Amino acid sequence: VMVWLRRCTHYLFIVVVAVNSTLLTINAGDYIFYTDWAWTSFTVFSISQTLMLAVGATYYLTFTGVPGTATYYGLIMTVYTWVAKGAWFALGYPYDFIVTPIWLPSAMLLDLAYWATKRNKHSLILFDGVLVGMSLPLFNMVNLITVADPLETAFKYPRPTLPPYMTPIEPQVGKFYNSPVALGAGAGAVLSVTFTALGCKLNTWTYRWMAA
Repeated sequence: VMVWLRRCTHYLFIVVVAVNSTLLTINAGDYIFYTDWAWTSFTVFSISQTLMLAVGATYYLTFTGVPGTATYYGLIMTVYTWVAKGAWFALGYPYDFIVTPIWLPSAMLLDLAYWATKRNKHSLILFDGVLVGMSLPLFNMVNLITVADPLETAFKYPRPTLPPYMTPIEPQVGKFYNSPVALGAGAGAVLSVTFTALGCKLNTWTYRWMAA
């Protein structure tokens, strides 16, 4: 009975983490709506996406111990986001304007490093943290580049939920604008090590809680 209770609890937690990860990053592909602040929001959103992917996928991966689990987790987040982005399409936005964050390649790197290091948890934290943090902004920028006429489309279809205090007064051109990928990848590479460690710790805490 206890074995099944633990398994069911773990799977419940995994669903909760995956759903919340998606909810917290659901608008993370909408950089282009913030027209004048696009690259600043890209950098900030890159870090938030890295956080949710690294914590959730590592938690799930260390629970099962099976390489491939992180990719499966990334797929869950991606499908949830596709469904949510259907709302933008329903509002009349063109299909090639809806940007869905790309998590899968980074999740695959996470699995690959876990397998290559023979399931070493400390290597998982160090290598996967750096790999996920550095790769995610890169993949998402490639994703963003595929949007057709982003600025023209953004002005034609302004974001309806953007509050007045978020509307920029004039175009912001600063350090964020120069290289959003480099800034996002640099910050992500450092912070993701901590995020991945948190994912491992969550797994340990869950086990202790269920064993009590």
